[in-house]
Amino acid sequence: MTQTAIKIQDLQFSYGKKQVLKGVNLEVPQGAIFGFLGRNGAGKTTTIKALLGLQKPTSGSCTICGLDSFSESLKVRTCIGYMAEDQQMYGWMRVDQLIKWVGGFYAKWDESFVGELLGVLRLDKAVKVKTLSKGQNSSLALLLALGHHPELVILDDPTLGLDPIARKDFLRHVIDLLQSQGVTVFFSSHLLYEIEPVADHIAILDDGVIQKIGKTDELRETVRKFVFTPEPTVDLAKLSDVLDVTHAGDQIAVTVEHCDETKRAQIKAMSKNGVTETQLNLDEIFEAFVIGNRGQMVTV
Repeated sequence: MTQTAIKIQDLQFSYGKKQVLKGVNLEVPQGAIFGFLGRNGAGKTTTIKALLGLQKPTSGSCTICGLDSFSESLKVRTCIGYMAEDQQMYGWMRVDQLIKWVGGFYAKWDESFVGELLGVLRLDKAVKVKTLSKGQNSSLALLLALGHHPELVILDDPTLGLDPIARKDFLRHVIDLLQSQGVTVFFSSHLLYEIEPVADHIAILDDGVIQKIGKTDELRETVRKFVFTPEPTVDLAKLSDVLDVTHAGDQIAVTVEHCDETKRAQIKAMSKNGVTETQLNLDEIFEAFVIGNRGQMVTV
């Protein structure tokens, strides 16, 4: 395996006159659980289709496990497992029939491992696919994605349509399984609370552009919110890396990235009295990058 599981360079794509991807660049390290975050319509699924070689971009390139997604698409599909959002399967088949049919496409299909997965995911191989609940349907889709021991698993909004309890139960099985297999996971979702407990790296995509990419823990450590009453004629333009500014009475709340002691001292000097510093969760960090009000002149 290569050290980089996924590499995307200057990926651009348009539907007619509408530009969906505007130069996406990212790398996914081997062995990472990588959260690909974005609102609905941000371009996540379009990016994944390009990765899978299902949609040719206007320009740019994608490689998976060192293979070109387009010129080597057949080889790519042997080293990945893919689970689509709200995945549809042949309802008239029994679970075991569908497994046998899908397994026929893979030279390395592992029937013994699939048998273990049936037990772990609590699936009855004798029932018709159309009788499965949404949660069971998602579990079966995961099984089909893992049966050939892929190096990389791509999950595109895998819990779409599940209720909150089913989501938590499914994700618990997903992470346990994937970590036990040591595979790289590319996990696309617009539900931030799903990503936060599991992803060690994230990328934030908005309007076809990567707004931020990095390790989850580092983002939580270096993105901070400060609330204070500013001195008269404070110029926030002098403060670098501002993501969001909001007003509440005579106070302002400023969210910044790359926070360090120098930046803390700079903010303290802007305040009339004290400064309250808050660590943000991933949902709040996402909002700051995507819909944050960037730095502006503030006069009180």
